[in-house]
Amino acid sequence: MLNGLILLTCCCGKKMVGSIKAVNHHNNGCGLEEKLDELRSLLGKADGDPLRIVGVGAGAWGSVFAALLQDSYGQFREKVQIRIWRRPGRAVDRATAEHLFEVINSREDVLRRLIWRCAYLKYVEARLGDRTLFADEILKDGFCLNMIDTPLCPLKVVTNLQEAVWDADIVVNGLPSTETREVFEEISQYWKERITAPIIISLAKGIEAALKPVPRIITPTQMINIATGVPLENILYLGGPNIASEIYNKEYANARICGADKWRKPLAKFLRQPHFIVWDNSDLVTHEVMGGLKNVYAIGAGMVAALTNESATSKSVYFAHCTSEMIFITHLLAEEPEKLAGPLLADTYVTLLKGRNAWYGQMLAKGEISRDMGDSISGKGMIQGVSAVGAFYELLSQSSLSVLHPDEKKPVAPVELCPILKTLYKVLIIREQSSQAILQALRDETLNDPRERIEIAQSHAFYRPSLLGQP
Repeated sequence: MLNGLILLTCCCGKKMVGSIKAVNHHNNGCGLEEKLDELRSLLGKADGDPLRIVGVGAGAWGSVFAALLQDSYGQFREKVQIRIWRRPGRAVDRATAEHLFEVINSREDVLRRLIWRCAYLKYVEARLGDRTLFADEILKDGFCLNMIDTPLCPLKVVTNLQEAVWDADIVVNGLPSTETREVFEEISQYWKERITAPIIISLAKGIEAALKPVPRIITPTQMINIATGVPLENILYLGGPNIASEIYNKEYANARICGADKWRKPLAKFLRQPHFIVWDNSDLVTHEVMGGLKNVYAIGAGMVAALTNESATSKSVYFAHCTSEMIFITHLLAEEPEKLAGPLLADTYVTLLKGRNAWYGQMLAKGEISRDMGDSISGKGMIQGVSAVGAFYELLSQSSLSVLHPDEKKPVAPVELCPILKTLYKVLIIREQSSQAILQALRDETLNDPRERIEIAQSHAFYRPSLLGQP
């Protein structure tokens, strides 16, 4: 050992230098072990029986969430097992492999780790076109296909869904809302003989619309409940104004875990880290819906940014109008909408700044992608705002939910007071207008001052409890 460094020899015979700190990683182990022991105790785990945590879905946020847990608790191997499931067979294209090679060589710590694990050579071969890499293969080395520029820690990856979930104590849903129902219906087949129900934490932000027998929103936690029969008190939603790569790079962030009293406070404590503060709230469904709503308007924000060459003035005009529509919609959905203002605006703000939905709007407006490419974009994953546009439009266009139009003094469907949502529907869903239509919506002289829409919402009893399945 020389000057605080040790010489290591990897299994393929090569030598490498690593710091003692990297080998002696403990990350405040005592406090973490206490939190782990508390959760194990609540779940009735016996000594020698590890707490089994499984992430289902390996998009950016799902992968980061699993990596955060692995970084914190992976050192306690006898007490916790952390794995992530993703579908096998997704090939990494040549351009991505070349970019991945550049990322590896720009990070000395990552380069050393791959050499130590005898995994570096396959990235050299992939860059040269002599080998095809697969998404599940690189995830084991800490690379998420939707977030190549942010290397994660190595992860235990399982490609067989039954193997991943059958005995899991905690399942983290990292799937897009559009895939949640289908995958959890399959999972339910593997849980038929379970004696105790698992805990499920859903990260998904999106909704479905059900129009019969009455118009209502179906959220991912409700999809999971319907698909699996796991009681709602065991299903929670975690969301917040978060960009996955920044959270993994330890930028300060907040999140909120919502659900029943039984689990949300213990889980908030378990998930909390110095750079990732987790609050808790009992209002699961409304927060979950708000997480889907902001994606809708983020797409329009990206369009406006691209079409106006990032004009701060134009973007602020859009922000004023879109937030007024969001406030109007929250008055339809929540009995006490003022409690949602802070979390909703914070989540909207960060999504408009750097989220994938805003990026998608920008690329559409610039003509660099087209709607014909679908909602799943290589390197970004599922753009959940697109399906949410359709769902919110369908729900809010139902005459049974009519509200009084302030000028025309007659009942109209709520969507008639949401011109931006209407425009996004025409651009993204029925495709009868181009992205330019979003600017026309902002320039329409008949468009109400956004202040008026907020006043209308606050001065009328618009609350429609049936939208969230309330009696």
